[in-house]
Amino acid sequence: MENIKTATDVLFILLGAIMVLAMHSGFAFLEVGTVRKKNQVNALVKIIVDFAISTIAYFFIGYSVAYGTGFLQGAEDLIQKNGYELVKFFFLLTFAAAIPAIISGGIAERARFYSQVIATFVIVALVYPLFEGMAWNGNFGMQAWIGETFGAEFHDFAGSVVVHAMGGWLALGAVILLGHRHGRYDKNGVISAHPPSSIPFLALGAWVLTVGWFGFNVMSAQTIDAISGLVAVNSLMAMVGGIVAALLAGRNDPGFVHNGPLAGLVAVCAGSDIMHPLGALVTGAAAGGLFVWTFTMTQNKWKIDDVLGVWPLHGLCGAWGGIAAGIFGSKALGGLGGVTFMGQLAGTIIGVGIALVGGFAIYGILKAAIGIRLTQEEEYQGADLSIHRIASESIVD
Repeated sequence: MENIKTATDVLFILLGAIMVLAMHSGFAFLEVGTVRKKNQVNALVKIIVDFAISTIAYFFIGYSVAYGTGFLQGAEDLIQKNGYELVKFFFLLTFAAAIPAIISGGIAERARFYSQVIATFVIVALVYPLFEGMAWNGNFGMQAWIGETFGAEFHDFAGSVVVHAMGGWLALGAVILLGHRHGRYDKNGVISAHPPSSIPFLALGAWVLTVGWFGFNVMSAQTIDAISGLVAVNSLMAMVGGIVAALLAGRNDPGFVHNGPLAGLVAVCAGSDIMHPLGALVTGAAAGGLFVWTFTMTQNKWKIDDVLGVWPLHGLCGAWGGIAAGIFGSKALGGLGGVTFMGQLAGTIIGVGIALVGGFAIYGILKAAIGIRLTQEEEYQGADLSIHRIASESIVD
């Protein structure tokens, strides 16, 4: 029976890893549909290459930084418990690789390709696992300090802060250091719209991400006996809350509508295992509205050219999710308890701080050393032809 239980756990977490791996195609097509046509190939290449680089960085360095163990021993040792530790690595890798996939959407259409490859390696090898280990493995005493100070440790079941807020706040540094796309704003601050190239591709990406998210959240239990239907229903309720709020706040705009479920799902990750479904609905709805409002402010008022709105979607909605777990996870509001508002706020601030400093440091050094932006001519031509020498559609006479 023990062997059957172990094998079932391996299969369970492997299926979760595959579902989250599939989400990376969602990241790709969401970006393909949002960017202009001359940058579609670049979006596809970036996401798959970033995943490959992330795998190498996390296998050799990142996983050890977070959990203090590696995979350089013999295969006979690695196969213990049906190779559970290996598939756990695979599952957690898909989370780690989401960080550069998130950043990719913010820096689209003007970032140099190999500069981003280097940034991906450093982020997944060092910056992301630093906070991952602090939140999920008790490294550096952060959880112990939060627990002693605020009455409960920082709770982030599936990564509202550990994954999404980290990705969004890392991206903010990159976006600001890159500057806006040429022609996006004139010297008087007047906005020139760069509309999405393909709403169907954008919608496809959103749907793939939404479906895969149920592997992202539910299978964060990591063992079959810890699986919870509450996580599934809370994810569902937050998703629909995000859709409805984005529909209303975004005035039927299809880009907002299809990012609405993602905003809700980002926010519910942290407390999906402890909230009541009504709390999850409110959390998701607040995230959908927050995304629409902050995306509009970022683009139109603050002139921060975050192409896919990854800082509002992942950075801000992720931070909201970390805090919301301390509100709607409380027993007073129908949750299971075991969290405090101040504990959640403290953990969220620490994660955001590490990401913000890391983003400005990594992209600032790269900018000074080798440059991070395409030339104006390359950007005008488009990343597809400038970097990959091929367009998304070839014209044949």
